[in-house]
Amino acid sequence: MKFSTRLSDAVHILLFIYLNQETRLSSDQIAKSICTNPSYVRRLMAEMKEAGLIRSMRGQANPMLQRSPDSITLLDVYRAVEDQKPLLHLDTHTNPECGVGVNIQLALQEHYDRIQEIAEKAMGETSLQDILDTYYRRLS
Repeated sequence: MKFSTRLSDAVHILLFIYLNQETRLSSDQIAKSICTNPSYVRRLMAEMKEAGLIRSMRGQANPMLQRSPDSITLLDVYRAVEDQKPLLHLDTHTNPECGVGVNIQLALQEHYDRIQEIAEKAMGETSLQDILDTYYRRLS
């Protein structure tokens, strides 16, 4: 099973941009920091631009945060790059002939919804500045 790293990659991009404000950054430079390809970085940046998290001009290497790190939450970033995709996913390919296979998904969904709500509340209370503060502490 492949796990999505879009949220962590998007946060990485935002903080990389913030920490390199004096540098004209290209998607290639950012991609090297994440060990990925520039087109993936451009796609994430386009989604974050549409969400009002960054500003950039097509063809120019100079992305900037649209808002200060203390006013951008993890929930903002999550919604920008994952839209309404839930954190936890049900296995929809269970055996319909199995009583557990049919009903476990319905039972799990109720709990997954509660977990999603708790996670989104915590993400809404966590800013990029909080992450930057932790980053700086870890450097010490």
